[in-house]
Amino acid sequence: MFINSSLTKTQYLLEKGMDVSLLRHQVISDNIANVDTPGFKRMDVTFESELNRALESEKEPRFPVYATDPRHMDFFKPQDYRDVRAKMQIEHDSNFRNDKNNVDIEKEIADSVKNTLRYRAMAQRLDGNYKMLNLVLQG
Repeated sequence: MFINSSLTKTQYLLEKGMDVSLLRHQVISDNIANVDTPGFKRMDVTFESELNRALESEKEPRFPVYATDPRHMDFFKPQDYRDVRAKMQIEHDSNFRNDKNNVDIEKEIADSVKNTLRYRAMAQRLDGNYKMLNLVLQG
């Protein structure tokens, strides 16, 4: 009944977003812990842009594919949002100090606060969805 509903999709995206926030928190903590390590390169987590691409690809293409032969390749293939994974990337292209460390403690703290607020918002929304689902199942 709920397998392909928007509630199920929302629940999945909120849970996945919270998982990514936990990973991002670990990466930010690691960056802060290595702020004085010579040669350390900060890491970042990418997820949201790839998720947005996957969600946009679910929309119908402007020009449908007209294949006259089974060997024709489909140039538009929607990406499943459930296949999107968070990726950790090392930032090599910047140096803030002479020791080649590129961790900016102020940026890391600001990112940590932003990440915490994002996590709390997703947790509140997830809690609201569970309460709504509980009401539906009771009634």
